[in-house]
Amino acid sequence: MQETKLTIEQKALELLETYDGSNDYIIKLKNQKKVKKNFVPTRSQSEYIIHYHNIQPKVGKKWVDLDPYFAKKIADDYLFTEVPNKMWVEKLLVEKETSYHLWGRFSSGKTSSDFWLPKMAIIKTQPQTKKEIDYSKYSNRPPLEHQKLAIEKLVNTNKFILADDMGLGKTTSTIIAALETGVKKILIICPASLKINWQREIANYSDRSVFIAEGKKFSQDSDFVIINYDILKNFYDLQNPEKSELSNAGFELIIVDEAHYVQNKQATRTKIINHFSKKIKFLWLLTGTPMTSRPINYFNLLNLIESPVAQNWLAYVVRYCQGYQFKIGTRKIWNVNGAANLEELRDRTSRQFLRRLKTEVLDLPEKIVTPVYLRLKSKEYEDLMGEYYDWYNRKSEESSSLTVQFSKLMKIRQVIAMEKVESTIELAQNILDQEKKVIIFTNFTETLEKIKKHFGKQAVSLDGSSTKIQRQNAVDKFQENDKIKVFVGNLKAAGVGITLTAAETVIMNDLSFVPGDLLQAEDRAYRYGQKNNVLVYYPIFENTIEGAIYDILSNKKKNIDVVMGDNIDKGDIVSEILNSINRLR
Repeated sequence: MQETKLTIEQKALELLETYDGSNDYIIKLKNQKKVKKNFVPTRSQSEYIIHYHNIQPKVGKKWVDLDPYFAKKIADDYLFTEVPNKMWVEKLLVEKETSYHLWGRFSSGKTSSDFWLPKMAIIKTQPQTKKEIDYSKYSNRPPLEHQKLAIEKLVNTNKFILADDMGLGKTTSTIIAALETGVKKILIICPASLKINWQREIANYSDRSVFIAEGKKFSQDSDFVIINYDILKNFYDLQNPEKSELSNAGFELIIVDEAHYVQNKQATRTKIINHFSKKIKFLWLLTGTPMTSRPINYFNLLNLIESPVAQNWLAYVVRYCQGYQFKIGTRKIWNVNGAANLEELRDRTSRQFLRRLKTEVLDLPEKIVTPVYLRLKSKEYEDLMGEYYDWYNRKSEESSSLTVQFSKLMKIRQVIAMEKVESTIELAQNILDQEKKVIIFTNFTETLEKIKKHFGKQAVSLDGSSTKIQRQNAVDKFQENDKIKVFVGNLKAAGVGITLTAAETVIMNDLSFVPGDLLQAEDRAYRYGQKNNVLVYYPIFENTIEGAIYDILSNKKKNIDVVMGDNIDKGDIVSEILNSINRLR
């Protein structure tokens, strides 16, 4: 006699009869069968019973946060009068690739039931620790009070964004935090112009080994490795990551400076960092660019640190970027350039995100002067210095004149100034990205024109050839026109007698031999009417004569500040500088 084949519903009913597991949904169906004699499970219920009757549910017993986008959908689907922000998970009944079947409730007064939720609807919060830090170890250069908060946030959070305003000392905070984690191998990714700065700052706090990656030179043995974005591809193959040098160096912490460089997910450097950082325990992103301007720019950064708000791109852009779709022909395009619900975004990212403005920090000096150390690679500079020293040795009588020495060095100073333009522009652009204005000073017409040309209609300039009317027009435009972001001035012509308080940042592209001239120029922004702390940046090629010049000028500027006036003999300063240069041979 031929055996009758059971239907899927009949098979499910048989399993319900004998089911003694703890899946509350299957138990609910079993109880329905007991109450209704003619109960037959639906096709989807039958398939569920057959597939999952042997799966042991996991006990949850905790409240979990819900993503706002999905929470609104839940409210709409279940006709809730209020949008829930949490869910009580009694049990995880079933876990599928992209979803959970949960037994729980959305408010305290309700009875539990079953819900299918996308995994992205549930926000996973990162565990945080609380490590006490002994700051006495750093008494040689103690961190300021506001930096201590940044240090503690970083040390106690594996993945974090430090988005403090420029001038608040993110580098210092991060280095101390890195040392406090106890990790052995640290990778620092930054723009090429900041590599020397990181090396020098590490040396202020530690004698651990530091290696600067250049071209295809890399170290897997050093404690700190500093690499610029442009050469990441030399040490990481997206097609063969396991055999890449970055993968095999054993890094435990990645620090990404100027992290807004990895906003574009299509860029190779972004793909490398996104891919490589997944397996690293600590990942800290540093940026001074504010989130509030365009929240879409922060999605990839938040995604990198595994922020709950960035688990779902669609939910993020709809909620925080006023995202909407439109058609171009047959193609659907997303517009995600808006901004919405920013206070909520700030609150939801606060555990992994810290931003303070200079105006909010009380322990800062009113003017902050910072050297940005660079390394020059220039055959022209080396040849000119060789010619200068050769002349100095051969023409002892002629070279005894300070005036002649000074004139002989003029071409060398011009080469240094031109070589530095690219770094100055990069630094200025970072400031503009923060929606702030910037003043740039230089001694040379060619340098001034090159910088002004780069910024085009955003810039005004002032040099020795400017008439009184042109001079005042340039100042007025910079002070009053929101579209004019950059003031490029000759140090002598624009360094005195004008007020440029629309900017709070000054960049000295190249140096004068007279410290009083530098002080006067710095103070174009630091004048009556300035409501913010002023930042002054000195890009310095440390492996040139400029390093020696800057050290002398810095000391002289301090002396000028002490005696409250520029009464230091300028001839003596020039003599000291030239003697120092001639000792460098």
